[in-house]
Amino acid sequence: MDTSSRFIAQVSRIQQAIREQPGIDGWLFYDFRHLDPIAYRVLLLNPSIHVTRRWYYWVPAVGTPVKLQHRIEPHVLDGLPGEVRLYVSWREQQAALRALLESAKRIAMQYSPMNAIPYLSRVDAGTLELLRSLGLEVVTSADLVQQFEAVWDDAQLASHQVAAIGLRAIVDEAFRFIGTSLATGQSLTEYGLQQYILSRMHARGLVTSSAPIAAVNAHSADPHYGPSAEGSAPIRQGDLVLIDLWAKQPELRAVYADITWTGFVGPVVPPRQQDIFQIVRQARDAAVTFVQSRVRDGSFPYGWEVDDVCRQVIQQAGYGDYFVHRTGHSIGEEVHGNGANIDNLETQDARRLLPGTCFSIEPGIYLPEDFGIRSELDVYLSADDAVVYGQPVQTELVAISLAST
Repeated sequence: MDTSSRFIAQVSRIQQAIREQPGIDGWLFYDFRHLDPIAYRVLLLNPSIHVTRRWYYWVPAVGTPVKLQHRIEPHVLDGLPGEVRLYVSWREQQAALRALLESAKRIAMQYSPMNAIPYLSRVDAGTLELLRSLGLEVVTSADLVQQFEAVWDDAQLASHQVAAIGLRAIVDEAFRFIGTSLATGQSLTEYGLQQYILSRMHARGLVTSSAPIAAVNAHSADPHYGPSAEGSAPIRQGDLVLIDLWAKQPELRAVYADITWTGFVGPVVPPRQQDIFQIVRQARDAAVTFVQSRVRDGSFPYGWEVDDVCRQVIQQAGYGDYFVHRTGHSIGEEVHGNGANIDNLETQDARRLLPGTCFSIEPGIYLPEDFGIRSELDVYLSADDAVVYGQPVQTELVAISLAST
C-alpha cells in the first residue's frame, strides 16, 4: 500500500470509529510544536516534521475532512485526505475554525475531564476556551485513542511474545549471575546487576527506553528506585533483591513486555518475606482471574474494576497503606501506553479494556526502611480470553542459590 492509500485507509478507520461513539460529530486533531504526539501517531504523520505554527485537522463522522494550517507551513498535513484551508492572522485562524466547525456541536479532542487520564491531556486550556466560546462541547477522545494507540495487530502481538520470552529468560540469568558472583567471591552491586541485565537484553536483540530496576532490601521499598554507578548498594547473602525489566524488539511498531521478580540471596527465604510475597501473588492472581472470567463471559471490565479486585486482597491482609501505586498500566510501543490503565487509586480509569490490548498487573507491598515486594506480569486480551505470556510466572519468592556453576 502506498503512502496516500495508507492515509486514506487510516482516516476511513477513524471515521468509522467516530460513528461508533454515540453523539460525537467528529474528532478534532490540534497541535502546536508537537504538544500532541498522539495526533501524529494516530494520523500516521512523521513525528520529526518541523512544526512552528498551529494546525488543525477536522475528521467529521461523515463527510470530507478539513485541514487548517498556517500559510508559511502549508505542507504539514500533506498526504492526509481532505480540503485545505489556510490562515495567517489570529483573526483569520479563529474565523476559519468557526467556519470549519459550524455544523458540529460535540467534538472529541485529546482532553481528559479533571485531568483524570494525564496521558490524554494534550490540549491546552486556552484552546478549550476558544472552542467552547464557539458553542462547542469538547469531550474526551480517550476511547477513540485507545482503539488506535493500544490495540495490537498480529505482528505486534508476536513482537510482545518475543520480548516476554526474552525477559523471562533474563530473570533466570540475573538470579544465576548473583549466585555465581557471590559464590566465586566477586563483589556485586545493584548497579552491576543492572548493567548485567542490560547486557543480556542487548545479547537478545532487545532495546529499552530506560535502565531496569535492580534494588536490594530497603531500596526495594522504593517503587521507582534506580541504582547509580556511584553509591549503589552491594548485594550480599541474606539480601532481598527486586528486579523490574522492560524491553522490546528494535523493529518499527514493536511493543514492550514488562515484568518484575523478587528473590532472596540464600537457601531459605525468611518467613515474613515469603508471607508478604504470597499476599502480593494472591492479589495479582485475583486480578488476572477476574479479567479472565469477565472476558470469557464476553463482558470486558473497566480498568478501575480490576484495580479494585487486586487492591482489596492487599487491604484485607492489612497492608493497604503500603500499596502506593495503581495496579497496572497500558503497554504498547511505549512501556507505559495510551490504553486503559488498571487504576482506581491515582486516577479512576473508566475506560473499558479492549480486545487486542495489553496491560500490566503489578501489585506491591512496600515497607519503608525494610523491603518491598512487587510481582508483575502482562495480560493480553484476545477476543475471548486473557493470556499471560512469558511463562512460568512467579509463584514463590526465589531462593537464589550461591553456586559457581
